Amino acid sequence: MTLKQQCQWAKKNASILAKLSSSEKNQALLKMKKALLQNTQYLLSENAKDIQNAKDQPNALIDRLTLTEKRIADMANGLETLISLPDPVGQTIEGWVRPNGLSISKIRVPIGVIGIVYEARPNVTVDAAGLCLKSGNAVVLRGSSTTLHSNQALVQVLKMAVDSTPFPKDAIQFIADTHRESVQELIKMNGILDLIIPRGGAGLIQSVVASATVPVIETGVGNCHIYIDQDADIEKAIPIVVNAKMSRPSVCNACETLLIHEKIAVKILPLLQTALQGVLLKGCPQTCDILPLTPATPEDWKTEYLDLILAIKIVKNVEEAVQHIQEYSSAHTEAILSENYSTIEYFLNSVDSTTLMVNASTRFTDGSEFGFGAEMGISTQKIHARGPIGLPELTTYKYIVRGTGQIRPS
Repeated sequence: MTLKQQCQWAKKNASILAKLSSSEKNQALLKMKKALLQNTQYLLSENAKDIQNAKDQPNALIDRLTLTEKRIADMANGLETLISLPDPVGQTIEGWVRPNGLSISKIRVPIGVIGIVYEARPNVTVDAAGLCLKSGNAVVLRGSSTTLHSNQALVQVLKMAVDSTPFPKDAIQFIADTHRESVQELIKMNGILDLIIPRGGAGLIQSVVASATVPVIETGVGNCHIYIDQDADIEKAIPIVVNAKMSRPSVCNACETLLIHEKIAVKILPLLQTALQGVLLKGCPQTCDILPLTPATPEDWKTEYLDLILAIKIVKNVEEAVQHIQEYSSAHTEAILSENYSTIEYFLNSVDSTTLMVNASTRFTDGSEFGFGAEMGISTQKIHARGPIGLPELTTYKYIVRGTGQIRPS
């Protein structure tokens, strides 16, 4: 079957999926969850092939493609959370009655067929399938060569799980062709695909955005910042920074730049250096006057490391911190650590990223942590989908107008 035929098949099955009841969709999600857990060892064995093939790749990439029993359980739990969430399809967003008696309702409906282009993250396969199922959309998955065995195994398990349900299993299509040409063909499938969502590095995302003729939701890279204010609680701040940088440095919500108020820099920097053992710290000139660190270059302020590297800059005040973020941020997630209400409010009102954390780790910007069950990515755009993309963001709407015989006067 050609790529175009797969997309056409997804479109045909999308119309069936869109008509399923919430209980029918939840039944399919439950079977998917159980199938993932029951086939854990098979999935791990297929994932091991990808890990072996990637043994010469950077550690950050290997971490992203690696499945463990816990990560498989987390994917299964994400599907269970989706079951508990309200079905957005058919929800009335708003309604009103005109003076002429016409009743107008704005109703959520599925988008249709969504294409996902992604790199080195097998969990995206499950997240995308689950989110699209619940929101009534067919999905066309195109992963990377680095996770081919894992993705094929996951799709096989998911489709097998729903074989005896009303869910049309062919509403999930997986593109096994990992040549670049397949991406270019997919993102120009106008009239068949309704939306493209790229997930991966900046190169992939910008390539899709620049070349696609199908509408795109741009998921952004994560050059995330933490600002430690002079009024921060240092006992809280240090564990937050450690978590934001070290818990999983290869993901987009990891902290990449740390901004520190000059009045507490001498006190907190040695404590941070001790707590961040194993992290390569790069500092501005003021930072390097306090600690013997690798000097940061202008390029460091705009780099998403996805590794155990952290850039540190000392700032005069919250205004300078905000100015730095406005200049270098990718508009993903920023955090302020402070106990000063006025300073916090200034930060929240001045920074225009998708998600702002107050006295919490940037690592919480995640669909599952937000209670969405899963996410389709983190959108850094300002269209209807911004931040973690959950179920409502995978729907559009239509207007239902009910009359009693009204005609429009000339």
